[in-house]
Amino acid sequence: MGPRLKLFLPLILFAMLAITLFRGLSLDPSEMPSALIDRPFPVFNLPRLGGPGLLSQADLEGQVSLLNVWATWCVACRVEHPYLKQLAQRGIPLFGINYKDNDVAAQRWLDELGDPYRFNIADHEGTLGLDLGVYGAPETYLVDAKGVIRYRHVGVVDEGVWKTVLEPLYQTLTVESSAQ
Repeated sequence: MGPRLKLFLPLILFAMLAITLFRGLSLDPSEMPSALIDRPFPVFNLPRLGGPGLLSQADLEGQVSLLNVWATWCVACRVEHPYLKQLAQRGIPLFGINYKDNDVAAQRWLDELGDPYRFNIADHEGTLGLDLGVYGAPETYLVDAKGVIRYRHVGVVDEGVWKTVLEPLYQTLTVESSAQ
């Protein structure tokens, strides 16, 4: 390597790093692809939060629904919780995965803030979350009537996300499932 090239090496490295960082800033962090899109919901047998018995993927089948990954330690989950209650009041089937949490704290949370979920899966060790590829809470999955994952949203579900992304997909899948 010539002496002149050595002078420009730091500049070249800086330019490469700047290009990489600039590209990273232009990416949308809420658009995280999932390898499970258009695949059946993972097989699981986990306890029901606040009740007896085990739940499995078969308990999710039969209707188009939203599956929300949440936890009491998740600040963003507290932000989205009131909107999830609104969706449940509108009749949207909503199921919860209480992710790596304490049952007592989770049940207290639901008692105090209201429970929008038809049932909650207690994923104490995060095994279902691992199978789903959960990055953290909150995450919401749109699951069709056959138990196939059709969409994944990372982050808070609010009116904007519901109206622009989830509701159109939910409506389409509901029409498709009633036609079959």
